[in-house]
Amino acid sequence: MNARSDDTNGFELSVSRTIAAPCATAFRVWTDPAQITHWWGPHGMSVPECEMDLRPGGVFRLLMKMDDKEFPSEGVFLDVSPQRLVFTDAYVRAWVPSRKAFMTCVTTFEPQGEQTLYVARALHWTAEDRDAHEKMGFHDGWAQMADRFKALVESVHKGA
Repeated sequence: MNARSDDTNGFELSVSRTIAAPCATAFRVWTDPAQITHWWGPHGMSVPECEMDLRPGGVFRLLMKMDDKEFPSEGVFLDVSPQRLVFTDAYVRAWVPSRKAFMTCVTTFEPQGEQTLYVARALHWTAEDRDAHEKMGFHDGWAQMADRFKALVESVHKGA
C-alpha cells in the first residue's frame, strides 16, 4: 500500500507490507548490513556497501548501484528500537548538518499476531521534495524494495 498522509502536511509517502514472520526477525534482517545488501532498493539495484551504527546519532551509509550509476546515501539514526527505526539525511556523521536535507524515514514493525505489519514512511521537508521523490519513482521503487524485504524476512523465518 502506498499513501500520502494528512498528518504530515501531505509531505509523507509510505509503503507497507504484512510479513509472515515475527517483528524480531524483521528487525534483525533490516538492521544487518549483510542482509540489507540483498533487499535494499528496487529490482536491478545493488548495495555493495552498507555501514550502520545502530544508535541515535550513529551513521547510516549506503552505496547503491544501478547500471553504471552510483547513488551514495548518508545520514544518521535518530531513534533505534525493536519497534521503530528513524533515520534522516538532514545530518551526516557526528551531527554535522547535510548540505540539503531531503527526508526522514520512519520504519515501524508492529506485531499482528504471528505476523508483522512493516511500514516505511518517507517524511519530506517540503512539498517540492515529496513531489521530486514521487517523480524519482518512489511508488514503484519503494514497493519493490518492500516486496524484496518481505520475501527475505519470510525466507529467513522459514529457515530458522
